[in-house]
Amino acid sequence: MRACVVTHHDPSNPLAAMQIRDVAPPARREGWVRIKLEAASLNMHDLWTLRGVGQDPQVLPLILGCDGAGILLDDAPDLPAGSAVITHPVIASADRGGGDETLDPQRALVSERHDGTFAEIISLPARCALPRPQHLSASEAACVPVAWGTAFRMLRRAGVRAGMSVLVQGASGGVNSAAIALARASGARVWVTSRTKTKRDFARSLGAHEVFETGGRLPERVDVVVDNVGAKTWAHSLRCAKPGGVIVTCGATTGADVNAELLRVFFHQLSIIGSTGATRSELLETIAVMENFALRPTIDSEIALSELPQAMARMEKSELIGKVVITDFIN
Repeated sequence: MRACVVTHHDPSNPLAAMQIRDVAPPARREGWVRIKLEAASLNMHDLWTLRGVGQDPQVLPLILGCDGAGILLDDAPDLPAGSAVITHPVIASADRGGGDETLDPQRALVSERHDGTFAEIISLPARCALPRPQHLSASEAACVPVAWGTAFRMLRRAGVRAGMSVLVQGASGGVNSAAIALARASGARVWVTSRTKTKRDFARSLGAHEVFETGGRLPERVDVVVDNVGAKTWAHSLRCAKPGGVIVTCGATTGADVNAELLRVFFHQLSIIGSTGATRSELLETIAVMENFALRPTIDSEIALSELPQAMARMEKSELIGKVVITDFIN
């Protein structure tokens, strides 16, 4: 079968670290199921993997990709073969995590220690196959697990609810666009910052009440700031949170070395919350919210596997508006 394989790690030229080639399909495995992929979406995590962040080079070569949607080839405990499913990307044990698999010290995302979704067929633990949202196409459904699950958990951990004010730093990334839509659905007042008018207009289309230039002054401080940008927005995020407010982060795409500004943190009694991924139950809740409010991921483009290098280059340059989805694994 055709797949995109991480062959080595290259921090300076990550696209050189992947190769599209034929590999053997996965064999049947006790407690695991195989899924024939119809679609797989790109995430920033894929670039970090190619750079070698969070992955042991000893596990290579490994198939890239965290997100997918497809058809079950094997029976799962609660889903028969032939079911339309999405892939839950967290391979972990809730028992080892004290009831939360994202806190399992042995946790791994798909493609970190196990072959990922940029292939014709993937094998995953049976619990990682979830029913596909009925109102979504395969391409749309493939965008849900990492971005929407992560955004849902971030908003939950930050305590976002109706009547609160939320600032999302950035508009066009998968997590940010999901956070905008989910926060609006929760009844919060949603503000968004972005560098370009096109992306600010996109934020409005997702439900943002107001949009601002990156780093711009807001009319007032907010209850919660969602920030996965990191170095370029962190100081602004701290200034934008009202006393007693929350900054929740799930990443640092522009760098993780920031001035913590502890004087501001303790004087204004700010809470800084880290968040990673989503549990299986949280992803199921995310799907339920999306179905209830008819929320849909935005797709930038659909591509063949052979076009992946060009799409990854666009993602690295922050040129995407919405998600890129692989829909042809043969080419």
